[in-house]
Amino acid sequence: MLLFAEVGRIIIDFSSIYFLNKGVTTLTEEEKNAQAQAYKETEEENDDLKVVMPEANKTTMPKEEFKEQPDYLKVFANFYIAQFDEDDLEIINLYDENHNMVDINSYLLNNIHFPRKKLVEHVLQYHDYNFKNLLDVMVEKTGVKPEDMLTYEAWDKWYEEQRAKISSSLS
Repeated sequence: MLLFAEVGRIIIDFSSIYFLNKGVTTLTEEEKNAQAQAYKETEEENDDLKVVMPEANKTTMPKEEFKEQPDYLKVFANFYIAQFDEDDLEIINLYDENHNMVDINSYLLNNIHFPRKKLVEHVLQYHDYNFKNLLDVMVEKTGVKPEDMLTYEAWDKWYEEQRAKISSSLS
């Protein structure tokens, strides 16, 4: 099948049918060959106008290397994210003196699509100092030893103890 396009008319080789703006006419074999030759000449004249696509330059980003974090910080970050998901950060907020939670929560909101394990890795990559600042204030005010809190349950128990100390607590 040959397709010829020109201004004001379209020439399509379907069983030698010639479509014009004004009607339908059958092409002879000689007319078809003349049209094909004209099309080839037009293509040759427009060779300098052809777009040549270069090969794509593929660049791969190196795999991100994560800082090694202590286990207690990973556990605390996991606990923090769980409390964040439950909208229950009121107790931790009592120990946020330098607005560390704003940075952490913003990061969590923007990257919540990560699975929990990856989210812990990533949030600690960029906000480990925020978690450490929170823990420093917690140590100072409550005497908690984060290095000894190596399970989620330990943090949950501590959290409930802190909640119970608040006299106006409803839960």
